[in-house]
Amino acid sequence: MPEPTKISSRVDLGNIQFLKSAANLSHCPDDTGLEVAFCGRSNAGKSSAINYLTGQNKLARTSKTPGRTQLINFFTVSDDFRLVDLPGYGYAKVPTAMKRDWHENIDNYLRNRLSLTGLVLLMDIRHPLKAFDHTMINWCAQAQMPLHILLTKCDKLKRGAQQATLLKVKRELADQQATTIQLFSSTHDTGQKLLLNQLSEWVSQGHRADLAARQDTNFSADITSID
Repeated sequence: MPEPTKISSRVDLGNIQFLKSAANLSHCPDDTGLEVAFCGRSNAGKSSAINYLTGQNKLARTSKTPGRTQLINFFTVSDDFRLVDLPGYGYAKVPTAMKRDWHENIDNYLRNRLSLTGLVLLMDIRHPLKAFDHTMINWCAQAQMPLHILLTKCDKLKRGAQQATLLKVKRELADQQATTIQLFSSTHDTGQKLLLNQLSEWVSQGHRADLAARQDTNFSADITSID
């Protein structure tokens, strides 16, 4: 499995701004340029990661309550590059029907959004590789979608345990050639540069994940039952 790419040329997040929220694919911004989407279980730290990465504490709304992010949120980095905060999957204190709508909207976005160039999957380092994490990882492999995994909240473990978990996850995903993995903590200044370098690599390649491969995949059928 490759290490997160280390390059000198980086995307500039200094002027990033909130663009809009979308309830479904038809409400998303114009499908041009490139997008990187952040996904993960509810309360895995997606919004906190975006805030830490960009240096703007209130750019993405955060909450200790799982399920706070209920819409697809878009942030403009430049004329041709955006970050996207997807609703969390798994546990959330909302009706099952609403949860199913979120997941169907995520599915539609991932399968049909032309500008999507890569996914950042966040997993709490204390609880990595849950059932739906595997579902997302397998989907990315089938859909030929570049994937970068953040083991978040790594400050909750001692350094030795951090490295042991990182190694364990890498070994378990050793056959995923398009997947990179790193430690990350939005509160203890860990992993910002590696993540920024990975985003920069995707943007510099100007690659859009193959749409035909994505449309042949589907993972939303039973995810409302996954915690």
